[in-house]
Amino acid sequence: MVRKHFFFSGRVQGVGFRYQSAYYARRLGLTGWVRNLSDGRVEMEVQGKESVIAQLVLELKNTSYIRIERVVCENLPLKEGEDKFSTRFTC
Repeated sequence: MVRKHFFFSGRVQGVGFRYQSAYYARRLGLTGWVRNLSDGRVEMEVQGKESVIAQLVLELKNTSYIRIERVVCENLPLKEGEDKFSTRFTC
């Protein structure tokens, strides 16, 4: 089990990125959150098996109306007791 902190750049706002992220994450059994940033990027924290998180990112990259140009990722400590994936308001 791992927790990852992502920043996605490209055509990632106004194209349903947060909706798709939440849909895929919930379907894959991941927890965490996603939100738009005022600079045009999308920020996400996601927790689960590393291979499943990789599948989430792959599914987002393969979504036709989303174009991810850059991904920045770092590892975070696990959040105990987190039980859902949510969409947050723009920061």
